[in-house]
Amino acid sequence: MEFQQLLIKVFERASQMLEKALDGLTQDDLNYLPNPDCNSIGWLAWHLTRVQDSAISNLMDKEQCWIADKWYGKFGRNPDPTDRGVGHTSVDVSNFKSPDSKTLLDYYCAVFKQTKEYINKLSTAELGREVDNLRSPLVGLRIAGIINDNIQHVGQIAYLRGMLKGKGWYVV
Repeated sequence: MEFQQLLIKVFERASQMLEKALDGLTQDDLNYLPNPDCNSIGWLAWHLTRVQDSAISNLMDKEQCWIADKWYGKFGRNPDPTDRGVGHTSVDVSNFKSPDSKTLLDYYCAVFKQTKEYINKLSTAELGREVDNLRSPLVGLRIAGIINDNIQHVGQIAYLRGMLKGKGWYVV
């Protein structure tokens, strides 16, 4: 297995888990805040997708899907490429109104398609390329950060779903 295939498999697994965790959730479920200082399922799904869209688009040196495909309109938000949820306050999160699960997943699928396109062309040399990011100064480290972000947030979504719906929703 080539490293590109491995990276794509990791992103595919996160995508599958996200799809299962969002399946059948209502608008109330997606916007539920278990505590005023917590994130909602809808916000978490939007945020993890926005971070991936922003980072991969930056690595590809192209416009984000958020802007190019006008996803911001489907989320009722402004076309601000820096609006990724990073730095959102509890008030910002509570003011976020999620679209339905299908829209969340469709946006993630569009971003994942772009991610696969990038990774399929990725070379070992490109993994070591320096990028303008203090926390992840190399392409490979940036990709590792995106994977980490996806796994953490999909886990948070799954946990919140379990709080709302109880056990039994996840079947292998």
